[in-house]
Amino acid sequence: MSSLWMKSVKVDPPVRSITDSRFDYVVVGGGITGVTTALLLGRSGADVALVEARQLGAVATGNTTAKVSVLQGTRLSSISSKHSAAALRGYVDANVEAQQWLLAFCGQHEVPFQIETAYTYAQSDKGLDSIRKEFQAGQKAGLDVRWVDDPGTPFPSVAAVALDDQAQFHPLDALEALVAEAQRHGVQVYENTRVVSAHSKDGDQILRTDQVDSVTGDDLTVRGRKIVLATGTPILDRGGFFARVHPERSYAAAFSVSEPIMAGMYLAADQPSRSVRWVPGPNGEPLLLTGGSGHPVGRAKSEQEHVDELIDWTTTYFPTAELTHQWSAQDYITIDELPYVGPILPGHDSIYVATGFAKWGMTNGVAAALALAGRLLGGGPAWAEYLDSSRPAQVVGVPSAAVINAEVGLHMARGWAGVAIKPGASTTTDETVPEGGGVLRRNGARPMGVCTVEGQTHKVSAVCPHLAGVLNWNDAEKSWDCPLHGSRFAADGAVLEGPATRPLTKLD
Repeated sequence: MSSLWMKSVKVDPPVRSITDSRFDYVVVGGGITGVTTALLLGRSGADVALVEARQLGAVATGNTTAKVSVLQGTRLSSISSKHSAAALRGYVDANVEAQQWLLAFCGQHEVPFQIETAYTYAQSDKGLDSIRKEFQAGQKAGLDVRWVDDPGTPFPSVAAVALDDQAQFHPLDALEALVAEAQRHGVQVYENTRVVSAHSKDGDQILRTDQVDSVTGDDLTVRGRKIVLATGTPILDRGGFFARVHPERSYAAAFSVSEPIMAGMYLAADQPSRSVRWVPGPNGEPLLLTGGSGHPVGRAKSEQEHVDELIDWTTTYFPTAELTHQWSAQDYITIDELPYVGPILPGHDSIYVATGFAKWGMTNGVAAALALAGRLLGGGPAWAEYLDSSRPAQVVGVPSAAVINAEVGLHMARGWAGVAIKPGASTTTDETVPEGGGVLRRNGARPMGVCTVEGQTHKVSAVCPHLAGVLNWNDAEKSWDCPLHGSRFAADGAVLEGPATRPLTKLD
């Protein structure tokens, strides 16, 4: 199954070859962050290219639950626990301005959205302390949050924090309008073009892609004065962002239901995470959208068990629910809770990044675009300093970084040790893997992934080309996932997402 939102975003073909021009700005990544950044830069009259590895909206933007909210589960209390009141207020100001900008844009371009109350709720008494802290953080940040003693939901909830006048929408309807406006301002859009590396030359940045010149056989390149990486996690390792964020996979599903669906957008503060909202159906009927069951990428015993858990929970509390769509998304969370938006390295004024939105990309992605465009064009909002990627390291973030990177090292060691002690088949073995299954075997001393999807068996290197983590099979999405930094690959080895830019070596 695919996302409820997924569709082809209308894009006019570029009017010139990607290799024939020097652009003022090259934006890499075709989600809401990249498209909004390209639009804002294009409005200035600059020559802008937008480069997307797959299709626009193919990754996080097309697989979100699409809440445009400033109340974001327990984000505010998490930030408040590690930062000053000024930083918390800066984060809220960023999200409020982004929300206002996005909803104003939608109104001007006839993109439907619904105004709803957002709720962060406790599923049991164990979650009450979390929502009390969120209520206090919301008040400290100047938000008109209110306490709800009885949310009155059909699923377990003992109390909630509420924030009125938030919003929800169809993310690809919004993205399509943003793309159309960007192209009206001259932005050139290049889909199916993956950037794999970058180097500087004569004051410009030269981005090498995975596309090949049909005449010379050379890799195609794109040249820009300045580069913005809006790729979920930065695809260039300089700056070490792969070690400063941790990737999480979570799940969503849409259902047709006979019973009424309550108004509002709900997110549980306690585990297991649960997200609930309604969605306008294709014929005007409301659909139910639930989400949650998140886990670190590549580390679940069985991803399918997480999917089944979410669906079972939904049908328990909505007995008439019938599954129509099921999908997943990947998000990145920073070690100090605030997004990283700014130069890839301190003092570096040629390459910029935006990452670490912690599942709230509809507002944070637009905030990042406003901050980056402002900085590149000689201005920017006052709150941008609190999201700056070059901000001084927070002492409170050091323990988190140590734990995260210790876990990465542990999974690296476990992966290689597991391959070393498990006898496996060579690449010439005739052993088959059942449909939908994937296993690790040995190809000499190296791990090999063998899987069967849609009747075809694939054999690929099971070593992530990013930093040599041993991959694990994702039984829900039929992909090879890296437990180190979240790179993911299709059954045949093609790159899906993450910091990796090169496919797995085929061993057929």
